[in-house]
Amino acid sequence: MPLDSLFSTQGIMVMLLAAYAGAMWLFLSSAPKVYTVMVSDLQIAQDLYEGLLNLKIAQVPLHYYYDYEQTIGTAGIDPMYLAAPMGRASVRSMKGSEGLWYQLKKNAQLHVITGSSLGDKNRQRHVCFDRECLEQLLMRIQTRGVKHKIRSEKPLNFLVKDYEGRTIELSEAAN
Repeated sequence: MPLDSLFSTQGIMVMLLAAYAGAMWLFLSSAPKVYTVMVSDLQIAQDLYEGLLNLKIAQVPLHYYYDYEQTIGTAGIDPMYLAAPMGRASVRSMKGSEGLWYQLKKNAQLHVITGSSLGDKNRQRHVCFDRECLEQLLMRIQTRGVKHKIRSEKPLNFLVKDYEGRTIELSEAAN
């Protein structure tokens, strides 16, 4: 009689739920890690990441097509990094697939979105909430021989000169 309970309505529902949970686990565990950088000017950011750093354009990860709500550490955002007040409504209105997408390394992508204010002396500001992302960008900058200056280690903050001679500030926002 154990087979009867396995093929009962309840048994089939349990098997379907287990299969669904397994499929979701496989789907989400194979998804790339996504780092988000907020920038003050998307075109200048594109020139930096594609031109100077030669990052490859990436496909938008599937989980961003399905209303995956990405949290970017909005609870601890310092208002000086934002171009406009960023309340809950503006975070929800941001679609995950908007912006620029780059392959940072094998299973890591960089998602570049607008939302940062200009820095001191009208520097282009790129703000990130994940130190590991900025460390990878800094390593890429160093290996490509791009002119840069590290301003502070904690939080990580450094300046880069692009092809146009603009100073771009890459800054870690403390959570």
